[in-house]
Amino acid sequence: EIVEFQKIVGSLIELVDQLAKAAESEKMKAIGARNLLKSIAKQREAQEQQLQALIAEKKMQLERYRVEYETLCKIEADQNEFIDQFIFQK
Repeated sequence: EIVEFQKIVGSLIELVDQLAKAAESEKMKAIGARNLLKSIAKQREAQEQQLQALIAEKKMQLERYRVEYETLCKIEADQNEFIDQFIFQK
């Protein structure tokens, strides 16, 4: 009976060791997946910041173009007025 008990305990210890190894393996996979998700989140955050900076830059460029367009429209109106006055003087 002692020999059989030792066999049962031995197989139980083997089974527990296998389960511990499997649990450790799954734990490492979970840690790897969590680290990957953190890395992806940081990459997305960095990409979002880059895009926000690009949006701000494009908005500034748009404002410069708007001001330039308004200035050119004023110059065009002034030139058209000058041309009209010149034509009426002749």
